[in-house]
Amino acid sequence: MRVLISGLTGLIGSALAASLRDAGHETAGLVRPGSAATGANVRWDPSAGAIDTDALAGFDAVVHLAGESISGRWTRARKDRIADSRVQGTQTLCKALAALPAAARPAVLIGASAVGYYGDRGDELLAEGAVPGKMFLSDVCQQWEAATAAAAEAGIRVANARFGVVLSARGGALRKMLTPFGMGLGGRIGSGRQYMSWIALGDAVAAIRWIIDHAALAGPVNVASPNPVTNAAFAAALGRALHRPALLPTPAFALRIALGQMADELLLASARVVPRKLLDSGFKFRSPTLPEALREALG
Repeated sequence: MRVLISGLTGLIGSALAASLRDAGHETAGLVRPGSAATGANVRWDPSAGAIDTDALAGFDAVVHLAGESISGRWTRARKDRIADSRVQGTQTLCKALAALPAAARPAVLIGASAVGYYGDRGDELLAEGAVPGKMFLSDVCQQWEAATAAAAEAGIRVANARFGVVLSARGGALRKMLTPFGMGLGGRIGSGRQYMSWIALGDAVAAIRWIIDHAALAGPVNVASPNPVTNAAFAAALGRALHRPALLPTPAFALRIALGQMADELLLASARVVPRKLLDSGFKFRSPTLPEALREALG
């Protein structure tokens, strides 16, 4: 199987590529002009709407993970980049895939999305059929998913993978937590009652491969553990995993002063997501509970 991956050097993309290659599959990256990447990659410039269409032909699956980082304070310009990098890039890729001859199109496109789709929903259980939230990230996720329409209309099976927080010591949110928690300076954020939907990196990779292999999975698919936890429970579990106390809360007002809107949408919002489609399709999580996932992440 030949698989094209955008975001190939990112946390999920690099782990996915390694997993596929270990299983004997061929991978290639969707790379920007000036990239130092070598090999059978496909060049594109999403901001210009340009892509090497000839090199795009003949892949069995495409996994589209690329997008501007959402960490850091959100200025107006930063929010525009966050949205544009996802929507414009996805539209460029999907229109190019749709324009290929039918025999040269991939059977499946997995487009990244996020549990931010659901917004701030308290303790409501959120399966794939739940309505979207009313926050900036909710709107971005809706546009991001809608941008795959051209591929779906061309007969390509499209799955929109709504990722929870991916846990790995190599990158992402967990890596940023390790220093303060390792020093005994960690604790809950705000009230700590907000739900966090998370997934171990190994399970995220396995879920992508499962979606590729299972033709019944299409549309939104929650890629998150079946056991979301509150932020307070997460902080306590991470403290135990590191053998450190986790008793120093971070007040919500301090986060809002430091990070503005990002604090409300990423750190204080509550999304209690369940992976209904994955579970119903028979997918088995290797690390379904937080202690198991932290053991995997921390080695």
